[in-house]
Amino acid sequence: MASRSLIARARLRLARSAGRFARADEGATAVEFALVAIPFLMLLFAIIELGLVFLVSITLENAVIDAGRTIRTGEVQTTGGNANSFKTAVCNRMSWLGSKCSSALRLDVRTFTDYATGQASATNTTVPTTMNWNPGASGSIVVVRAYYTWPLVTPMLNTGLQSSNGNRIIYAATSFTNEPYEQ
Repeated sequence: MASRSLIARARLRLARSAGRFARADEGATAVEFALVAIPFLMLLFAIIELGLVFLVSITLENAVIDAGRTIRTGEVQTTGGNANSFKTAVCNRMSWLGSKCSSALRLDVRTFTDYATGQASATNTTVPTTMNWNPGASGSIVVVRAYYTWPLVTPMLNTGLQSSNGNRIIYAATSFTNEPYEQ
């Protein structure tokens, strides 16, 4: 009989504990936050990273156009400028990227006989293996292409944005005819 009452008391205690557990909601908010926090933070980081990719793209585009003006006006050609000095000029216009600009930036400057053959569009999402430096002479048609390697951090963006090795190749180009200048 004593064992029966012990079992009955244990069942009663277990039923009361289960009832209290079912009514308790102190940890519900923490559990809900834990379920929502990870996707929310990943989405937040993806938005920030996508914003940075667009910022680098716009900055690179403007830097190439501004630095390309030094070729168009003949300043690079008449002062003995070379590929490294032009790269420095582009990186100076993207100064917020700091010292990593020069290692991540590749420039291709070519001359063409007409605009039909000298298209400024990228053929693919990889950086060409050979880069040229030919700023041309007065009246030359010049195409300046810039390729900037931007590392992606957010795993969700890697599949949609990566070009190679977890990086995004950001591309900018400008084409123009060199102005007449004294050689």
